[in-house]
Amino acid sequence: MTTSTPAPLTRAPGLTSGQLPRFSEPIGVVIALVISAGVIALLAPFNIALWLVLTAVLYLAGIGVASTIVENRRKATDRVVRGLVTSAFVLAVAPLISTLWTVVSQGIGVLSWSFITQTGGTRFDPDTLSVVATPGALQAVVGTLIITGIAALISVPIGILTAVYLVEYAQPNNPLRRMITFLVDVMTGIPSIVAGLFAFSLFSLIVGPKAFSGFSASIALCVLMIPIVVRSTEEMLRLVPSELREASLALGVPRSTTIVKIVLRTAASGIVTGVVLAVARVVGETAPIFIAASFTDNFNANPFDGPMQTLPVMAYTAYSFPGQDIAASQAQSWGAALLLVILVVIFNLIARIVATMFAPKSR
Repeated sequence: MTTSTPAPLTRAPGLTSGQLPRFSEPIGVVIALVISAGVIALLAPFNIALWLVLTAVLYLAGIGVASTIVENRRKATDRVVRGLVTSAFVLAVAPLISTLWTVVSQGIGVLSWSFITQTGGTRFDPDTLSVVATPGALQAVVGTLIITGIAALISVPIGILTAVYLVEYAQPNNPLRRMITFLVDVMTGIPSIVAGLFAFSLFSLIVGPKAFSGFSASIALCVLMIPIVVRSTEEMLRLVPSELREASLALGVPRSTTIVKIVLRTAASGIVTGVVLAVARVVGETAPIFIAASFTDNFNANPFDGPMQTLPVMAYTAYSFPGQDIAASQAQSWGAALLLVILVVIFNLIARIVATMFAPKSR
């Protein structure tokens, strides 16, 4: 009887074999930053953009070669692609961060409670015999809220009802449906200044050449806001499962009640989010409001009589047409810009909160 000698056991390779160290990528970024800074310092004047681009190139080349030698080609490709995606993300976010930093750093010194609650303008000081500029943005805050509020009151019902008709009632081959879809697509691509010219021309025909008013600016914003509301609401309604509609109709519920009680309530989270984001989109428009409502330093809360001031127009006019005190006018412009950014952030936070409250799972 012969006995076979068992084959010697081979030790499995370790899990960490053939891998770069855990912190190789951040260390590679630091090394690339140092090398690129040294190269730029020797060859050319220091430039942040050139420094970052050279850092990205050196890092991608270094991590690709190191990973190919230590690991394998598949992992090297993965690391290089992740580096490219990260570089693209940083490239896209850098202008936003730069803009926010500039607005915050320039406007934080002007922004205060008195700046928000008092009307700005210029007045003659008889004691010093000079024109004194008073910083204040109350007229712009009130004008922004009134003009945007009127535009939302007009645009939201029209947009939601249009989307309900397109999704729930109109057949795919309906000529009216195709025409409405075409017009919504055209309105989506209309430049904002064209909307302002349309509103000003319309009210000039109605009330005469002095047609500057907050309501005229609201109509201009409606032209920009309605297609956004229609598109967002239409997409949310299409996401509602057809089974919910069929179950409601099978129980004998009328179609209109099914839309109100089932479809709209199910899509309420997305609809409200789209509406608030549409408001945040038009609240920063400058050209249509500047053409339709003009601007003024006086407090005017009547949208049907006379020019009105808004935050984006205030930022533009104070920077482009400064008063005698140029520094004070520019500071007021940066304060209005920062206040507008804060207002847009508040709108986005409201959209998030409302979307969470109206979500079906939350209810």
